[in-house]
Amino acid sequence: MIQADYLAKHFKDRKRGTFKALDGVSFEARAGEVFGLLGPNGAGKTTTLRVLATVLKPTGGTARIGGVDILRDPGRVRRQIGFTSGDMGQYGRLTPLEALSFFARLNGLEGSTLKSRLHDVIDRFGIASYANTKIDKLSTGMKQKVAIARTVIHDPPVLILDEPSSGLDVPASRLIEEFILSAKQAGKCILFSTHIMEEAEYLCDRIAVVNRGRVTATGTMEELRALTGKQRLREVFLALLGLEEHAPGAVA
Repeated sequence: MIQADYLAKHFKDRKRGTFKALDGVSFEARAGEVFGLLGPNGAGKTTTLRVLATVLKPTGGTARIGGVDILRDPGRVRRQIGFTSGDMGQYGRLTPLEALSFFARLNGLEGSTLKSRLHDVIDRFGIASYANTKIDKLSTGMKQKVAIARTVIHDPPVLILDEPSSGLDVPASRLIEEFILSAKQAGKCILFSTHIMEEAEYLCDRIAVVNRGRVTATGTMEELRALTGKQRLREVFLALLGLEEHAPGAVA
């Protein structure tokens, strides 16, 4: 469902000159799969997701979503994806119900189909108790659930989620995890980034570790364990970054 081929994205900075946020990123994520992007801050995870979602245009390379090239037909790509960005981009003066209705209509939903989808996502994400409260008055976790509900309101086959559990407490995080697993069971392709190693280890069928704009390694947990000789994802991750985690009291 997602095929990234040597994606590059360069930015010009007065102090640093040309900064290569992405430097030849390649991977594929399949239908019915949860594919995780892991990396330290500034590694290129969010840039990768934004390029795939057609928010940013790549400097080089390309990608296909459901067989559609992101450069040749970005409009068709957008109709196939649901994208949640880290900054959420909420409309504070709207209520969740109004915001979800607006985005549903943008995606062509009308009449009974619209009402059914609204009911489904409001119920699934536990939004009913504040569906008619202005978004500005909601907590960070509530806003995040509305953002994810907005992402899936049109039931897209591909979900691109940038740290979907950010700002959520444990019960809300569990709700998002359950949703991701149900989306996988429904045959959707889920690509997401996270800093929560436990979440990635639990959810992901395969993982790509990104560092300095490049993919360091890709594989299942078993494959990454075999590659690094480590067991916990935290240890695997540090090893792939060229760092080693030492036990307390150990001499580095």
